[in-house]
Amino acid sequence: MQKSRLDFKLLFFFCISLFSWSAIAQLGFCQGNSGDPIFVEDFGTGTDYGPPLPAGTTTYTFVGFNGPQDGEYTLGSNTFAYGWNLPNDHTPDDTNGKALIVNASFTTGEFYTTSINGLCENTTYEFSSWLINILPSSGCGGNGIPVNVKFEIWDITDTNLLASGDTGNIFSTPSPTWEQYGLVFQTLAGQTSVILKMINNGAGGCGNDLAIDDIVFKSCGDLIEVEDVNSNDNITICSSQTPYSGTITALPDNTVFSSHFYQWQVSADGNTWVDVVGENNASITVAGITNTTYYRAKVAEFQANLSNSDCITLSDVYEIIVNQAPPPPTTECWEIATFDDALCDWNITGSQPEEPTDLECWETATFNNSTCAWEVTGTQPVEPTGLECWETITFNNTTCSWEITGSQPVQPDLECWEIASFNNTTCAWEVTGTQPVEPTGLECWETTTFNDTTCSWEVTGTQPVQPNLECWEIATFNNITCTWDITGTQPAEPTDLECWETATFNNTTCAWEVTGSQPVEPNLECWETALFNNTTCSWEVTGSQPEEPNGLECWEIATFNNTTCSWEVTGSQPTEPTDLECWENTFFNEDTCEWEIQGTQPLELRDEFVLLCEGQEVELVATTSISNPQYQWESGELSESITINVAGNYVVEVTDGCFTEIITFTATEIENPEIESIVSDGSSIVINLVNSEGYQYSLDGVNYQFSNTFNSQPSGLYTIYVKSPDCDFVISQEHFHFYIQKFITPNGDGDNDFFIFNVAQFFVSSEVYIFDRYGKLLYSAINTNVFWDGTYNGNNLPASDYWYRIVLDGREIKGHFAIRR
Repeated sequence: MQKSRLDFKLLFFFCISLFSWSAIAQLGFCQGNSGDPIFVEDFGTGTDYGPPLPAGTTTYTFVGFNGPQDGEYTLGSNTFAYGWNLPNDHTPDDTNGKALIVNASFTTGEFYTTSINGLCENTTYEFSSWLINILPSSGCGGNGIPVNVKFEIWDITDTNLLASGDTGNIFSTPSPTWEQYGLVFQTLAGQTSVILKMINNGAGGCGNDLAIDDIVFKSCGDLIEVEDVNSNDNITICSSQTPYSGTITALPDNTVFSSHFYQWQVSADGNTWVDVVGENNASITVAGITNTTYYRAKVAEFQANLSNSDCITLSDVYEIIVNQAPPPPTTECWEIATFDDALCDWNITGSQPEEPTDLECWETATFNNSTCAWEVTGTQPVEPTGLECWETITFNNTTCSWEITGSQPVQPDLECWEIASFNNTTCAWEVTGTQPVEPTGLECWETTTFNDTTCSWEVTGTQPVQPNLECWEIATFNNITCTWDITGTQPAEPTDLECWETATFNNTTCAWEVTGSQPVEPNLECWETALFNNTTCSWEVTGSQPEEPNGLECWEIATFNNTTCSWEVTGSQPTEPTDLECWENTFFNEDTCEWEIQGTQPLELRDEFVLLCEGQEVELVATTSISNPQYQWESGELSESITINVAGNYVVEVTDGCFTEIITFTATEIENPEIESIVSDGSSIVINLVNSEGYQYSLDGVNYQFSNTFNSQPSGLYTIYVKSPDCDFVISQEHFHFYIQKFITPNGDGDNDFFIFNVAQFFVSSEVYIFDRYGKLLYSAINTNVFWDGTYNGNNLPASDYWYRIVLDGREIKGHFAIRR
């Protein structure tokens, strides 16, 4: 029995170790203010690869330009030489900055370690580092192993783990980016050095390639805001409002430090800081400020730590911004300048007197700064003289000039015998001259036309040409009508011609000629008769061929016999096919004139699905509706059923010689469940299987569920049962479940009403102590289970954080939880 208790204790300490460190110090950043970095590793700069890390820093092998393989590393500014996706390191403003480039080993484990010295005891610190998955997303066929790193902080003896946390899987992407991961831990009394370890959680192989840069340690304290009496964290004033005075106060949120010691600092540029002598309180009064000034406080949990820059936290910065007032501006005669303290600038008011309007175009307005008034000058241009009789002048206010308009009257169009002269008295043209006399005594065909070019009359025209005459005509010129007169008559055309005869006049003999012959009688078919028609002057053929017989079968052909002058029919139907299958029949196609065979062999395809439990047999039965069936399995059996014990596809053909059915049995094996791990995740129990799909889980072996997680389970020893819903095989495994709550809500609703510790029965000795933030003991229990309701002396304690100390068989566990109301 004692051995069983010892087994429980070993199992418990394994679980509580995993729980306490992961629950207390998982990855996260300082939620308050930090000090300046006390340790920085940025791996240097340069265009080469290396140098190797100091001895003892890593268990991996250093390589240079050739590219790290699994379990190797290098230091470089990029990964162009290896085909990875790291164009540059992370360190800001670095030139050719280097990073630690790691190809993870096939074996999980530690790949980087270093010591951090000069820390302060009982002080909270933040560790941070930047990581990136450098495998291209297309690498390893798109199935690269993800990066997964655990960070651990150990004491300098390498025996006590102070904090740890995992990054989780970091998958490759087309455009990878650096991501920062942090871990907060606290040094213990007398502890001034720690060891940082980085552990590869992922498997090696194709993928799991990463780069690390900018490892930083710095102190972590409360969130410390600095505010003035108006709750502002800065003030902006004008130099006209100086000298400035006021009181500012540092306000910590008390989440980390239990006490606070201050040293105020002042800076003129926000970069260089100087201690303000004697200012060691939470508030500081400043006076006589005439220029921009910055204030902050160094804060430590212990007085002695104020002088150690590695142990302090810096508050937020309070800014007193003093904007210098500009000198008085130069003003115009109509302006007045007034200074505005709120804007820290001059306001100029006033406007220039309005410029006069309605000026004549020749007038100009000029502002006189001496009299502060507009002056008008200018005279109208002189009117021009010596104009022609047809000109008129008008003043143009747009162009501000005199415009002369008008033009001399246009000289008239003259005949060739006319002359024009301009009269300046009447301001008009005068025309003189007479046209030459037209000639007389012309022939009837002559015409006179006046030529303006030669300024004379021209006589044109010729006697009309004698026309061409027919052989029987005579032409005589008529001077009265000025034309030729034609006389004579053509000889009469002959009549009583046959329909095929034509009469043509011969101009040489001046007589008619008759030509033509009767059309030839056509060749006739046996059924035709020919008769000449004098009206149409053609032979007319009558008679028609005997009609071709109708209703012939598709195989019959009709041929006309010109000897007997009748149609003859020949042909016979094609022979019907024999030797048909049982499912076939014949059909004569009148369109193709052929026999067609119809029908398809009856064939049915059927799929059956069978589940096969691992290590067992199952019978496959070929059920069918076919009468008198015969069976043929692919494996050779001729029976209706077979027995199998291996997953796969099994095919059987069932037939009666005419009807056929093919049945395919798909047998899928259900593997027996195999437990990979059982873990406690807070109040939940999570069962992880090697083969995790489709199984059921139980805590009592009776009631099963498909989810692998049992939520809100009290601490204790459990037997876990796992089975398939389709098989009888059940596996079981014991699991010791333990967790410490992160908070309680004692409001009587039955959910998280108590701080519960109910595993005392598994240990020889157990002690539970609960304290407030100031170290006051509120509750204790020795060798008994705990159900604490968040009260002290019968009174409800306020919502806040509370600390516990648990000692189990001499092993101490510390942590904190919250009361929420």
